[in-house]
Amino acid sequence: MIDRRGIVERWHRLDVTVRDLPFGVLLLVASLLPALRGQGTEIGGLPTRPADALAGVAAVLQSLPLALRRRWTIACLALVSLGFVVDQLRGYHLFAGTALPIALISAGSYLEKYRRTTLVAASVAFAALSAELYRRGPGEAPIEFVSFYLILALTWGIGAWMRSARAAEAERRSRVAEDARNTERARIARELHDVVTHHVTAMVVQSEAARYLTAAPDRLDETLAAVSDTGRRAITDLRHLLDLLNPDHGTAEPRTPPVGRVLTLVEQTRRAGQPVEFTEEGTPAAATGSSDLVAYRVVQEALTNALKYDHGAKTSVLVRHGEREITVEVGTDGSGTGAASPGGSGRGLVGLRERVDVLGGEFSTERPAGGGFVVRARIPGGSGGSTA
Repeated sequence: MIDRRGIVERWHRLDVTVRDLPFGVLLLVASLLPALRGQGTEIGGLPTRPADALAGVAAVLQSLPLALRRRWTIACLALVSLGFVVDQLRGYHLFAGTALPIALISAGSYLEKYRRTTLVAASVAFAALSAELYRRGPGEAPIEFVSFYLILALTWGIGAWMRSARAAEAERRSRVAEDARNTERARIARELHDVVTHHVTAMVVQSEAARYLTAAPDRLDETLAAVSDTGRRAITDLRHLLDLLNPDHGTAEPRTPPVGRVLTLVEQTRRAGQPVEFTEEGTPAAATGSSDLVAYRVVQEALTNALKYDHGAKTSVLVRHGEREITVEVGTDGSGTGAASPGGSGRGLVGLRERVDVLGGEFSTERPAGGGFVVRARIPGGSGGSTA
């Protein structure tokens, strides 16, 4: 069985001159056929004369240089024009004369430099040819030469339009690629913000607490161990994040399941001195796209804010896995303190809102009258399951 796709792929891998050559050869062969003799372009009214050796030269000059029309465009146009001049002045009227409009379309489409100079030179050459044909011929009306010139100008214009269309498409693709890069940069920036802010905040809070535990060696050792564990988790998360920039990303070991990651996050926050009550309802799906990661980031940012602005307050975390969505609710009762807060950039909640909005969900924050705060998020993409 013929592998047509393989043939097409091999054909497109060939140099453009090789791919353009067959058309020129076909035009040359057509010019040599007796049935097409004298059936080419004719301007000036000169009588058709029998082909001779110079006719063969004119046919070659008008047809084979078409192989150069994309690689050496000016050379192609110059050679084809020279062959056309010989063809018309000698009265061969070869079928290969149809190559001139093709060469002009190619020049308008592919020529990058000296476009105006080429256009002026071609116009001057055509004016000289018209004057000579008018002198030699039976006195054709000048309108014939003007009409043919306008046809040639139109072919150049078609090529110029094709060039503009290609440039517009290339610009569109460039904008799409740039938008994709900017989106990816913003996503990575949000991931870095979430990872660094949470872990560093926990380490700062734990380090602050360690200052007051010098008289209790056991608790001091436990607190310092928590700082070390938090640092190691931060490094692990950063490595996973930086793997996204690695072309071989996806070959590494799979990450911790969403449930395990949230439990680890809650336990880490507890070790930083924040009493957290964690409740999970429903059964997580085996695959939820990016919704489980967004839910994790909502919990992470909310617990980070709890450590910053309501440290020591009773904190609740609820994650509910529904049939078509994941619901997250994190809140504090306002009984803590923000004295240990290292400050923030203010972009965490904004970034979370953007993430949830992208998935078509809902995100809200609230400050109850009694103090504290509540963060709620509804993220499409959950799964069915029984309530645990």
